[in-house]
Amino acid sequence: MTRIYYVIAGAAAGAFIGYLLRPSIWPIGQLPFLTVITRGANLRGMDLLLQSTAQQSFNDLLIGAVAGAVLGYVVNQVIAKNNKAALKTK
Repeated sequence: MTRIYYVIAGAAAGAFIGYLLRPSIWPIGQLPFLTVITRGANLRGMDLLLQSTAQQSFNDLLIGAVAGAVLGYVVNQVIAKNNKAALKTK
């Protein structure tokens, strides 16, 4: 059961890092969270030009979440392996 906690924590950390590292646009900077999480669906008028950046930002967030989940799973496996090895030596 603890494996899922490592995966969730890793996914959350990876998504947060992906969000922090999202691309920025020269005069505006980084897009707000609501725009990123909706992939720019809430943009209207001239702001529609920012939709591709919003989509890229969401993709970065998603890639970070997946990478973090995988890393969390690997960390859990390493810890479990070390615990089993420690129990065998006792």
